[in-house]
Amino acid sequence: MSKNVLSHIALFTVNLLYGANYVIAKGVMPKYVGPNGFILMRVVGAVLLFWSVLIFRLEKVARKDLITLALCGLFGVGVNQLLFFNGLMRTSPLNASLIMTATPIIVFVLSLLILKEKSSKNKLIGIGLGAIGSISLIMLSDNNSGGGSSSLGDLFIILNALSYSIYLVLVKPLMMKYKPVTVITWVFTFGLIYVLIWPFSSSEFLAVKWSSMPVDIPWRIIFVVVGVTFLPYLLTVVAMKNVSPSVASSYIYFQPMIAGVFIYLSYLFGLEDYTSDFSLWKIGSAIFIFMGVYLVSKK
Repeated sequence: MSKNVLSHIALFTVNLLYGANYVIAKGVMPKYVGPNGFILMRVVGAVLLFWSVLIFRLEKVARKDLITLALCGLFGVGVNQLLFFNGLMRTSPLNASLIMTATPIIVFVLSLLILKEKSSKNKLIGIGLGAIGSISLIMLSDNNSGGGSSSLGDLFIILNALSYSIYLVLVKPLMMKYKPVTVITWVFTFGLIYVLIWPFSSSEFLAVKWSSMPVDIPWRIIFVVVGVTFLPYLLTVVAMKNVSPSVASSYIYFQPMIAGVFIYLSYLFGLEDYTSDFSLWKIGSAIFIFMGVYLVSKK
């Protein structure tokens, strides 16, 4: 199996985990853990996991690259994750996953401006189709739906998408210079500094009542730390050895569909119910999104 195919499998796996996260993480906040305290747990856990891997494969990093790594930590961990969880707490899982589909459009523009990435007819058409699908979903979403959508939460998710797009573009040159685990470990280490500086992180963490939690909540937290932080970030940086930032970000178009499946499963198993967000026009918009993914990914 070629490296290119493995990269695409890795990217799909990443977005499968992210799609599940919309439902799993939202069920924790804010009743059991505040969003900022949740991110502190997430980043601390990820830093420990990444350093436990890197310690056996230490690689020297040039001093000049520490500035870029610090910026990647700011946009890829600090700002990105704090905005995302604060937004997810305030809006519906489906709305959050739909809004995140704006990421490839932002990445494409940033790649053209910063990395001088070459465009193509297929990419332009694909991003255009994806944009039509994602914008229609966002514009037609009901902020008063039973799914719990809100304009403030949606705004946080949009800003999170912008922050993550900047990270994808900044991290690409580092991927070509260092091992993936080296890059992502330093990115999260710097990110932890920013999360600790944010005053609400520590206060919300200290306010957690572990003894009164239902048995499934700690398992959800572990899933977010390992399955939605450690594995996806590692798989993403590995994949970006062989694909461009715009192609990597285009896989985010799968997240609304995956989130929709987990929303239904959550309802089916008697957990949280966000099914009021489903509608026929969202399925039609999703068709445009899938067509866009195909064209953007095609050589």
